Amino acid sequence: MHAFLEILKAILYGIVEGITEWLPISSTGHLILLEEILPMRVSDDFWDMFLIVVQLGAILAVVCLFWNAIFPFSFKKGTPLVQKDKISLWLKIVIACLPGMLYAFVLDDILGDIFYGYIPVAIMLILVGVVFLIAEDRLKSKAPRVTEASAITYKAALIIGMFQLIAAIFPGTSRSGATIIGGLLIGLSRTVAAEFTFFLAIPVMAGASLLRILDFEFAAITGLEWAILGVGTLVSFAVSIVVIRFLMDYIKKRDFKAFGRYRIALGTIVLLYAFLR
Repeated sequence: MHAFLEILKAILYGIVEGITEWLPISSTGHLILLEEILPMRVSDDFWDMFLIVVQLGAILAVVCLFWNAIFPFSFKKGTPLVQKDKISLWLKIVIACLPGMLYAFVLDDILGDIFYGYIPVAIMLILVGVVFLIAEDRLKSKAPRVTEASAITYKAALIIGMFQLIAAIFPGTSRSGATIIGGLLIGLSRTVAAEFTFFLAIPVMAGASLLRILDFEFAAITGLEWAILGVGTLVSFAVSIVVIRFLMDYIKKRDFKAFGRYRIALGTIVLLYAFLR
């Protein structure tokens, strides 16, 4: 019975990860609440690793859905061809990753846990929600300057990377939320901002997962924990496929205000919970 309940929890965590990783509503805020309400009965080391590695399922969903847009090689009559526009796109992705890499290697050990907690996360949920509402109001009468991912400049990529850095420092900001706002403010269309956010997640999340995997003693994992990890990752992949498709269809007709309002509501709930617990 215990094993069955833990597997059900893994399914729920995979669903939450798959939804909140791509929608600009903060996976951290949701996981904090879920962990408090429905904690898993696993070791602390495994739990820390699970929260990172379950993201691999979400990354794989991006790779599958956008393979033709990101894979830089093709074949013509058996001869490999390099697509320069996609090589350029990957260079821009790397540039956007640089601020986060610098933070990870220099400041993460110092600032990593300072802003992690109910109140800081709730504040960032609310603040970024307000920013979404303000940004959409200011941009609704302006036509986007960039309507194709290939048209993103290296300067724009670096600016988006700086917005992603905000999310790295302040949990509750939402990595996707920060990068989408950054893209919108510098003239990207909603579709392009979302796409570049998905592409940027591949090296960022894969790198974080790889570091956690290399640092973990897998010999200590029990059979149940292997099952939890596998189920959570598979569910995260399946849900991510659905959510990414939903978001790309949604933003073709609507703006991000609904997500901003949801963030404000969730942040308020987290604040109330923090004061009442």
